[in-house]
Amino acid sequence: MFKKMLVATDLSEASESFLCTLDGLKSLGTREAVLLHCLNIRDVGGLSHTLMEIVKPSIERQKNMLEDLGFAATAEIAAGIPHIEIHRQAGKHDCSLVVVGSKGGSMASEILMGGVAGTVIHNATRPTLVLHPQLKEESGEVTCEPAACEPLEHVLFPTDFSDNAEHAFGYVRGIARAGAKRITLFHVQDKGRIDRHLKHKLEEFNKIDTGRLNRLKDELGKDGAGDVRIEIPYGVPKKEILEFAAQEQASFIVIGSQGRGFLEEVFLGSVSHAVAWKADMPVLLVPAKQ
Repeated sequence: MFKKMLVATDLSEASESFLCTLDGLKSLGTREAVLLHCLNIRDVGGLSHTLMEIVKPSIERQKNMLEDLGFAATAEIAAGIPHIEIHRQAGKHDCSLVVVGSKGGSMASEILMGGVAGTVIHNATRPTLVLHPQLKEESGEVTCEPAACEPLEHVLFPTDFSDNAEHAFGYVRGIARAGAKRITLFHVQDKGRIDRHLKHKLEEFNKIDTGRLNRLKDELGKDGAGDVRIEIPYGVPKKEILEFAAQEQASFIVIGSQGRGFLEEVFLGSVSHAVAWKADMPVLLVPAKQ
């Protein structure tokens, strides 16, 4: 499904902690990796060539880590605007997946990837996997612990039945064919939209949406998925998704990055980006079909 990935690294301890978990992606067919470190041209200016030489040993060490995991890896150092360069290099190398690390909502979010991850996913044109190293701050020092990347254990697929969600479901089907052990199809009845004028229709909405989810379940059955469950909670979408993912130990979330309301979903306040930013487990964001 993802033969070649581009992995963005800032060469920090945090980035190394998520590199060592990427072997889980081999279950999705990933065999090649382009490791990219981007020097922000706004910060380094004319020192870019000097700095490239300085960081070469570090990126080579990380490339060796990927090779030890069994990937055919290449390393690239570029100077530019990071999020633009990440997407440019992904296109140049024909990568089907972009991988970034992030830890939103904390001081650590500004350490890993220099706060670039949010801009990368905001401008994504191809599937982007957001990984969340477990960062701890003690006595003024930040330490990192590897966070597992297990795309076949328990896949959570939140959907609003939009065209983008239907497109993202294609990737869920690919994971099912790869041997997913459990898949949860998840649709939240949005309390904010229903409560005031449509509460009396909730039972009707649940019936309609159960039918929609059962259609997806049947498709996954054709792909060999055995354990497929349906959940239709009532509440605030991003809150319900994050709470369910934590309580039910989802190992991998797949979600479309645009939903029914274009303006609502484009900006980082959208449900999909909030989930990618705050979840503890890997989140695969699938942009709208180009």
